[in-house]
Amino acid sequence: MRTSTGCQHEMEHPRFTFNPKEGIDNPALVITDDPDPQSLVPRLCHLTRLEGQSFGFFLRMDQSGRSFEVRDVEPWSPAKRGGLRDGDRVLEVNEEYVHNVDFSKVVRKIQSCGLHLFLLVLRRDEYEEAVSVGVDLQTLAKSSKGDGWSRPRLCHISRHPEDGLGMTVTSVEGQKGQFTVNTVTDGPAEKAGVCTGDRLIWINGVTVSTLTHATLSRTVKRIGDSVTVLVIDREGESCSVRRRTPVLPEVAECRGLPHAARTMRLVKGPDGYGFLLRQERLAGAQRKVHVLREVDEGSPAEAEGMEDGDLLLAVNGTPVESLEHDDIVKEIRRSGDKVVLTSISIPGRDFYRELGISPLLFCEDGRPTIYAQDGEETDRPGQTGSHVSQEL
Repeated sequence: MRTSTGCQHEMEHPRFTFNPKEGIDNPALVITDDPDPQSLVPRLCHLTRLEGQSFGFFLRMDQSGRSFEVRDVEPWSPAKRGGLRDGDRVLEVNEEYVHNVDFSKVVRKIQSCGLHLFLLVLRRDEYEEAVSVGVDLQTLAKSSKGDGWSRPRLCHISRHPEDGLGMTVTSVEGQKGQFTVNTVTDGPAEKAGVCTGDRLIWINGVTVSTLTHATLSRTVKRIGDSVTVLVIDREGESCSVRRRTPVLPEVAECRGLPHAARTMRLVKGPDGYGFLLRQERLAGAQRKVHVLREVDEGSPAEAEGMEDGDLLLAVNGTPVESLEHDDIVKEIRRSGDKVVLTSISIPGRDFYRELGISPLLFCEDGRPTIYAQDGEETDRPGQTGSHVSQEL
């Protein structure tokens, strides 16, 4: 019978000692700390493009099909200048959480945002780390904004015969170009969403920081039957300053803007859709526009509310104002027997041009985007995207 001595036992199973300076010296017992979610800080990228210019990147679904990945960032593009990197994963578009939103809806949101785009992103390794430890990405995105964050409000105020606009504008003492708004209780401004103490950012598309109080007062007095203002509460403004982000209508809540874009879902009839598309140059316009003409009586176009003279904004959710006539016709024909067209009246297009924003900015499937008090969208119809990669 074989026996073992204490010495043999120690040789077969050597002892391991704990050194508080070096930690556990048994490789089999090394403990690795979990990644600290607090070390994950999303990056906010502000992209600014010129009229007709792309942002200069591709957006695609990653291999898992759960996140939106930035790819092929072009050198010297708005995306590159704005800080986007290949592999970044998008959490928010213009301050709206989109991680669980349909891909096609996110693409349309970016395409319709106009000249400014804000993307909240994580680097690829940060995203994978967050997912691996079960970080709530929406909470992470919200916490990155800091306390006091709130959306600016884009409010359209109609003048009352007796109360006027129902607001006065006051200079902030010691701060050049800074103005606050005081509202009349139940007056037009308050009903439009303006609150006493709000900071006035711009009025009818004009940034007030460039105006003196006298000039601003004259501007307000010259206002006709209505005015559109961009305002934000003081805490929201402080948060914007802390984040070094400008207050722009692209990230605002829409409050009662007129001249809504119209979305028409057309099904081709025996004689087609029943309208003509023409490229025309309107009086005073610098470039040609795409106009819907000669709407046939009893046609699918008339049934969907198309009116002669309306301007075409989008085909199947994709903006087309910068496209040539033949390209739009090809896009409509590729749709087969069904097509979705978005249009707006000429006065409506003039209204949005004066404000310097896209009429598609607050319109999804022809309906304005309405926000609840907590900033979350209340109407989010589910849609199935057909593209897994899109140039933007």
